[in-house]
Amino acid sequence: MNPQPPFPAELSPEDEIAQFEALKPRLQQVWQSLVDRDEEAYTSVVVPSLTLDQSELRKLPGASFYEERLLFLLIRLRNPRARMVFVTSQPVHPLVLEYYFQFLAGIPASHARARLTLLCAYDASPRSLTEKILERPRLLQRIREGIDDRARAYLTVFNSTPLERRLAVLLDIPLNGVDPNLIHLGTKSGSRRVFREAGVELPLGFEDLRTEHDVESALIELKTRRPRLRRAVVKLNDSFSGEGNGIVRIPEEDYRTTMRLALRDIEFSVPTETPDLYFDKFARMGGIVEEFIEAPEKASPSVQMRISPAGEVLPISTHDQLLGGTSGQVFLGCVFPADKDYRVRIQEEALKIGRVLAAHGVVSRFGVDFLVWRTDPAAEWSVAALEINLRMGGTTHPFLALQFLTGGTLDPATGLYLSPSGHTKYYRATDNLHSELYRGLLPEDLIEILTVNKLHYSHGTESGVLFHLIGALSQFGKVGLTAIANSPEEVDDLYRRTLAVLNREAGLGRPPVRDPGSMGPI
Repeated sequence: MNPQPPFPAELSPEDEIAQFEALKPRLQQVWQSLVDRDEEAYTSVVVPSLTLDQSELRKLPGASFYEERLLFLLIRLRNPRARMVFVTSQPVHPLVLEYYFQFLAGIPASHARARLTLLCAYDASPRSLTEKILERPRLLQRIREGIDDRARAYLTVFNSTPLERRLAVLLDIPLNGVDPNLIHLGTKSGSRRVFREAGVELPLGFEDLRTEHDVESALIELKTRRPRLRRAVVKLNDSFSGEGNGIVRIPEEDYRTTMRLALRDIEFSVPTETPDLYFDKFARMGGIVEEFIEAPEKASPSVQMRISPAGEVLPISTHDQLLGGTSGQVFLGCVFPADKDYRVRIQEEALKIGRVLAAHGVVSRFGVDFLVWRTDPAAEWSVAALEINLRMGGTTHPFLALQFLTGGTLDPATGLYLSPSGHTKYYRATDNLHSELYRGLLPEDLIEILTVNKLHYSHGTESGVLFHLIGALSQFGKVGLTAIANSPEEVDDLYRRTLAVLNREAGLGRPPVRDPGSMGPI
């Protein structure tokens, strides 16, 4: 097999943008035919590249294995005429594929496997997968050959950048994601501008900051406007999972002259960060400063939405995010659905935001993070929008897992998800199940533990656990899971029982671990 043109080096920026625009109508045509008819033939090319700031990505142990989270998109193979090309940086263990195929109800695993083309760059370097593909013309050609009909194919990515745009053009298929020319709308600064345009409440703050001096001036202005302000949040524009956030404690007196010192004592979300490193990144990507809202009762829900190629804004799900880390701002996991007292309200606010994004031409899955708080248990929740994620996020793959296993639907009027049998479904998920005990566990070991202890998802009871990030388990002692059941109480019990089983089984034959590390959100 020899690589065929076009080659990346032959594509000028002008031609790339022109060809990308020409591909956009094709996505709408494919989308509409799939909406109109259930079992249309098409090819989904999945490139789960985390094309994000690499200095921020290095804060995630086993980051390259996060590509495995999109294996839940194998749900598309439930359509017996659908094909998929799935590309990864490192090989996916064969048992991991078997693990997912067993849950494709109604489709023989052999039939689904025959319609899947699995490709790999065999490159574990800390760079984006898309970059690795673009520098491998033969791998690029193999992806092309896996596409049955380019007129009925599209590219799915974790997030969109000019690299993903170039890949879509070289494959001659449309990108099912946001146009890279619009990704500024999903930065921390861009989010605040969109919220104002949508008429949605947001914390008092300032965007489009670049220097440490900008941050200092913004903090002084915040304190001037909010005399009782005790803390403020500084955020990098392009950070994710809360790991680019820092907390500044505001001086009570002489704040105009002492704010610089307070800023040097900023509390970061990760222990390896330093003020000098942080503000070097801040100068490169920019950021914002916001008031830190103090309240005895707070929660951090999020809403997932989708904007179709026709501009229709569709709700997908609501979640309550589980946060941790030294500053309490690092994403650890989520529960579905969000609390009944505010889930419909935040969904309505997210719809307003989605309409603004659609008017700007955004086509994408996206998420909106909110803050809700109240000072009295009997009071109504106050709501403020915090940020837009114009990409897949930490709540995307757990919901895909729910769809993968149940095939149900969301009721937008209530925010509840109903399985085909009529059961209301709930889950709890994390990417951060991490322990020194887990290091050395192979995929075979995990699957045996699940099988012996009957933790697999059961289509009969419509409950059980589904694991992901399995490739990161042996080296990093890290894995993700989604626990699904028919009530919040059942979910919590299943989640705790799964942790207890995993910790007990992982400890067999090993010396005791004094500090086993994070066992995920409890």
